[in-house]
Amino acid sequence: MDKTIKITIVEDEMVIGANISLQLSSLGYEVTGILPRGKEALLHVRKNQPDIILMDINLKGEWDGIETVQQIQKEQHIPIIYLTANADENHFNRAKTTNPHAFISKPFKKLDLQRAVELASNRIQSSTNDKRINEEPSAPFILSDSIFVRHHEKMVKVIIQDILYIEAERNYCRIYSKGKEYLLVMTLKDMDDKLPNKHFLRVHRSYIVNISQIDEVAQTHLVISKKAIPVSKSQKEELLKRLQTI
Repeated sequence: MDKTIKITIVEDEMVIGANISLQLSSLGYEVTGILPRGKEALLHVRKNQPDIILMDINLKGEWDGIETVQQIQKEQHIPIIYLTANADENHFNRAKTTNPHAFISKPFKKLDLQRAVELASNRIQSSTNDKRINEEPSAPFILSDSIFVRHHEKMVKVIIQDILYIEAERNYCRIYSKGKEYLLVMTLKDMDDKLPNKHFLRVHRSYIVNISQIDEVAQTHLVISKKAIPVSKSQKEELLKRLQTI
């Protein structure tokens, strides 16, 4: 596991709760607490942000386990594993509406608990990886007059003339356009190789500029849209030549 999975136990029989806690701890999980009532569980979950909740369906008090989960799900989406000694049809159908990850019938073996929690943990990891992949900035499609870049899960057209400058961020680069920014999973060198030379010049190891957007050129830097961008000595001469030919 990349990090220790945090689990909250909601169980009104404290001996059972303590036994579950010992078993989970021995398996390498972190137990954030054992709560006997639904409202206490809701407050605890808000504060401790567990990764998984083990919930007794037949919870005593104002809310049973299913009602407690419904209250929690109004605020957060946390994987639920139900514990139940009463798996009748009515409870099962009510519990299904909360989309639990698993049901464990009491009394249960340590292996039943271990497998249910491992399955929930794997689903958490898969969901995290999928999210990371979906959010990963992707390489652009570069056309003669525009670039298509991924932005908020859509491919957005950026007019090349509207690009002000591009800045390196390790293995990424960030495009600064008029009023917008776009992060791309591409090195500045690769970006420099793909962009049309007539519009752009790499003036520094960390910057490519749109020559037509330059407002000022000073001794060691240039200015685009009030942003001072350093210019390396080796590129200063090339920059001045390009400006003279525009």
